Amino acid sequence: MSKQITISLDAMGGDAGPAMVIPGAALALERRPELRFVLFGDEAKVRPLLDRHPALAAASRLVHAEVVVRMDDKPSQALRAGRWKSSMWKAIEAVKTGEAAVCVSAGNTGALMAMSKFCLRTMAGIERQAIAAIWPTLSGESIVLDVGATIGADAQQLVDFAMMGAAMARAVFASVERPKVALLNVGVEEVKGNEEVKMAGRLLKEADLPELDYTGFVEGDDIGRGVVDVVVTEGFAGNIALKTAEGTAKQMAQHLKAGITRTWLARLGYLLAKSAFDRLKEKMDPRKVNGGVFLGLNGVVIKSHGGTDAEGFASAVSLAYDMAVADLTRRIADGLAHYHRAGGMQPAAEPRGEA
Repeated sequence: MSKQITISLDAMGGDAGPAMVIPGAALALERRPELRFVLFGDEAKVRPLLDRHPALAAASRLVHAEVVVRMDDKPSQALRAGRWKSSMWKAIEAVKTGEAAVCVSAGNTGALMAMSKFCLRTMAGIERQAIAAIWPTLSGESIVLDVGATIGADAQQLVDFAMMGAAMARAVFASVERPKVALLNVGVEEVKGNEEVKMAGRLLKEADLPELDYTGFVEGDDIGRGVVDVVVTEGFAGNIALKTAEGTAKQMAQHLKAGITRTWLARLGYLLAKSAFDRLKEKMDPRKVNGGVFLGLNGVVIKSHGGTDAEGFASAVSLAYDMAVADLTRRIADGLAHYHRAGGMQPAAEPRGEA
């Protein structure tokens, strides 16, 4: 029997707000009947939508929240006095109090990060949180972090990201017990890259952590090949890589659509190969991997894409369920405790060669 899990939802988050969140939650419940929800939002707007989904209404509790964090609000604005009354804050706070196992919001990313850190605080031994994304690859899926929470990171923070990413990989990929982890770099040679990345590589190599299998450096084109389970980088490079991949996928889709509609022969070819095109579309559908996981906090928060639809939001909720069942926070804490009991790591001298 599956475990019953309660998830808190910011019902007002995202471009469409409750018009997307409620159908998405209903779809997630159809797929996982053991889910329960606490919904936070403007009752006058949420209740009519909730009443259209009797099963969801029966599995949910709606809590009125009079303040909505707008998509264009600055984090500093969201953290002012009214934050206590917002649907976003209340959804995060439900994780802190134990009312919910995970929070899911499609709202303002900066505000969600700031509120999550302020409310839940970073875990002992972690300086900065990271956002981890599930990345479709030729061999399946991998995890990439950080994709936007931290601009710049020193060697120790990259090591922390590696440990957190490995814990998430063990939670997401059932068959992976010791995830393969690599650092994103401008080359695979040990002498390449900036000093922090090279030092992080030496730290991970010498530590020989039982929680992960450090394999060295990978380049940008290795991410999509799926050569490792976890790719670690700082948020500036990670966010650019993510947005570039998303843009390239859209560009390819547009070129393909233009090509198959250009002539009657091309259209005939499309009809003959339709099943293959359908599989490609399914594989590349960003809604299937929607949801960035905030790691390094005393609780799990999932950031859904603000412009997604019900299908995409349901994917984010399913990811939240998986993180809760896997007890992700405890997994990360256990790994950190083991690391600190070992007394941390000291890097060896840098190998000679040109940077």
